[in-house]
Amino acid sequence: MTQLSKASRSRILPQTMATPEELQRRKVERHQLGARCRAIFERIRPQLIENHYNWLIAIDADSENYLVDPKLEGLLEQVRLQYTNPNAKLTIFRLNETGACGTI
Repeated sequence: MTQLSKASRSRILPQTMATPEELQRRKVERHQLGARCRAIFERIRPQLIENHYNWLIAIDADSENYLVDPKLEGLLEQVRLQYTNPNAKLTIFRLNETGACGTI
């Protein structure tokens, strides 16, 4: 019987090759996108909250377009249909007093 060599354990995905500067740049970009989307959310929330209370809203900061749905699955399906570009960046809020979707 042939003895198999023991394979060393490894990660399924390779480790991130991003530099600390790149990671910081990404963090700043995410924060800026969130701030732009929050401003749009605050502007449109009063007109939507009455009829869509506690629904979810996805906001595209570049076009200021938004999608609403009562369930996350429905909202994500709308996003997939509307935005075919895999690099599209949207932010999701809940239509309530704070915009928070929940506590982590």
